[in-house]
Amino acid sequence: MREDLQTLQTQVAEALVRLNAEETQQEITQLEELMASPSFWDNQEQARADSKKHAKLSKKINPWLDLRRRVSDAIELAAISDKSMEQELTKDLAELESEYAKRAFALKLSGPYDDRDAILSIHAGTGGTDAQDWAEMLERMYVRHANSSDWKVDVIDRGTGEEAGIKHVTLQIEGDWAYGKLRGEHGVHRLVRLSPFNADNLRQTSFALVEVAPLIDEPESVEIDESDIKVDVYRAGGKGGQSVNTTDSAVRITHEPTGIVVAIQNERSQLQNKQTAMNILRSKLAQLQQEQHTDKISEITGPDVQAAWGNQIRNYVLHPYTLVKDTRTKHETSDTQSVLDGNIDDFIDSYLHQNHKA
Repeated sequence: MREDLQTLQTQVAEALVRLNAEETQQEITQLEELMASPSFWDNQEQARADSKKHAKLSKKINPWLDLRRRVSDAIELAAISDKSMEQELTKDLAELESEYAKRAFALKLSGPYDDRDAILSIHAGTGGTDAQDWAEMLERMYVRHANSSDWKVDVIDRGTGEEAGIKHVTLQIEGDWAYGKLRGEHGVHRLVRLSPFNADNLRQTSFALVEVAPLIDEPESVEIDESDIKVDVYRAGGKGGQSVNTTDSAVRITHEPTGIVVAIQNERSQLQNKQTAMNILRSKLAQLQQEQHTDKISEITGPDVQAAWGNQIRNYVLHPYTLVKDTRTKHETSDTQSVLDGNIDDFIDSYLHQNHKA
């Protein structure tokens, strides 16, 4: 038992090194000194940002520090205890090992942006109305998953289809490790089913592109050359001419070197829409920078994945049999309804396990 506790102590120590615990503790201390200053709330926007950062860093590292303390206490107790304490120590060891296993999941989320909130966009691909309906089914799946994970979801932009479904939607998902857990969902998702929009009820294959990027809302984190962007403003309007603004509040920003286009028309002011669009542009550039392993934004090339046959990362088959299978990890399940209801944790875990560098 003492050997098991010492092994656990070593594992916890290694985890703290990988999590940069010493640097994180120093940053927390600096923020606490700043927060204790009488002038801290003079700049309320900055104060809220610093408070949020302090809370996030504390939540990331404090459970590990507490686990280290508990393991150390258990080792000291084991060194002086007799056989009468064996049962209690066995129980403590089991609890500590269980807590470590739970916390060790975070070690798979060690990317530079994994603890960020996420920007998740869904675009209907080839397949007409069926594809637009499929995009809305995916939106429902991710919203349900976010709700079950106690994450907050805000709809930033949404375009409905003419007959059914959606052409596109952009969601901001706020919560613990949102980007780190969802980044493996980035790619083309393929659906095979009997079409509810076909009079002959024929089998239909539909595609949708899911884009996941870390939320980057600090301009200094991803610097964009103003000469590289083109900004267009226009009047926002809903389906069928509803909710049409009388002012040019909608904003479309094009990053010309990569061809990335971000359009926001959510009924707010032009300034707010531009700020939101710039945040999303930074987020997409940061995601591409990671994906393409580039050191500079200027080295990024545009995304070239199309929502069409051959590019899918996951297949969802509802007919003639039921199966959801990830083409990368080979993880699969026949319980398609559960997956479409948001139960995608097994797919997320499989992706993180496969891509985790020990």
